[in-house]
Amino acid sequence: MAAAAGPRTKVTFRRPPLYPAQLAAIFGPERLGLIEASTKSGKTHGCMAWLLERAFLGGGNGKNYWWVAPVSQQADIAFTRMIRWLPRGTATAYRSHGGKRIVLFNGAIIWFKSGDNADSLYGDDVYAAVIDEASRFKAEAFEAVRTTLTATNGPLRIIGNVKGRKNWFYQLARRAEQGLEHAAYHKLTAYDAVQARVLTPADVENAKRELPERAFRELYLAEPSEDGGNPFGIEAIRRCVSAFAGGQGEPFVWGWDLAKSVDWTVGIALDKGGEVCRFHRFQRSWTDAKAIIAAETNAPALVDSTGVGDPVLEDLQRAKPGRSDAPIFEGYKFTATSKQQLMEGLMMAVHQRKIAFPDGVIRAEMDSFEYEFRPTGTRYSAPEGMHDDCVMALGLAVACAGSIERRKPVRIVLGGY
Repeated sequence: MAAAAGPRTKVTFRRPPLYPAQLAAIFGPERLGLIEASTKSGKTHGCMAWLLERAFLGGGNGKNYWWVAPVSQQADIAFTRMIRWLPRGTATAYRSHGGKRIVLFNGAIIWFKSGDNADSLYGDDVYAAVIDEASRFKAEAFEAVRTTLTATNGPLRIIGNVKGRKNWFYQLARRAEQGLEHAAYHKLTAYDAVQARVLTPADVENAKRELPERAFRELYLAEPSEDGGNPFGIEAIRRCVSAFAGGQGEPFVWGWDLAKSVDWTVGIALDKGGEVCRFHRFQRSWTDAKAIIAAETNAPALVDSTGVGDPVLEDLQRAKPGRSDAPIFEGYKFTATSKQQLMEGLMMAVHQRKIAFPDGVIRAEMDSFEYEFRPTGTRYSAPEGMHDDCVMALGLAVACAGSIERRKPVRIVLGGY
């Protein structure tokens, strides 16, 4: 940014250089951007550039732009760094009881606030905002910030290190990863920063040697620690992720989980080696869904036949009956007991690495899946507001493969004494 003297200030804005992954994560078109990031990966630097660009190019006449951190000392860091960035004559900084703020030459005001007291964040109209250190940020403070952007339709960037799985930031990031409307999910790891020469390989290797594995994975790889509640185990899930899964082999079995309400219809096929080789996820009318399922399924399939799934299954069986002794489509009704059995079969397949699946939405659902012990048995489900359709479809495919194995004829060899 360069300022020219004169009766009117003319400013040329030049975006600070950002590496490709950093640029894609922060400057995307989506209104809501969630970025789980390694320490020192440039998330703060990039979001400061994003907020400043929004204020310079989109605002004036007293429009408000917010940088909000869990506590005031953290907001101070961004405030001080931004003052250093700005050339003389382009802005004025204020520290007062009214709060820390930078007033730009065009009248836009960038405020630096604390999320300590959620009630103090309601009321203003805000045109763009950044929530920093989101995994340590209060859920009620996030809700307050979100309301300030409603009238303006302003965008929001939410950034932070990973800190376990039981916080709103982690859960919202998983929803964004699974396709939340108007949202985008990105991850910036230490190795992205190394490739961009923001960090050196020695920095990362030293941290790996000096830190506990849990801390290193969270702070440098943006991978959540296993903080309880996941039936598969985060490490076991990670071992099943394969870059080769997703379309190499031919389907041996299918699992189809049918949409309920706002859920997704998901179909997953496994090849004979247990790798995911086909994956479909969509929200369509029942007529369209049945046509897609019938057209795609060319191997034995277990289909969720719970509730509305029962007539869907009957239509599929009529459309593609198969042989009397080997139908293409068979139903699986979900009850508390049958769901527990299905998940226990999937757990065994994951722990024994009998299956492999690609990174992305399948892994995201597996990572966020939870179990809870109750007097009536174990309850398996996705956290509130999230989906488990991929988990169910994968479980159905594994169960279908197991059913075929059990139906194989047994060869009996008779021997004498």
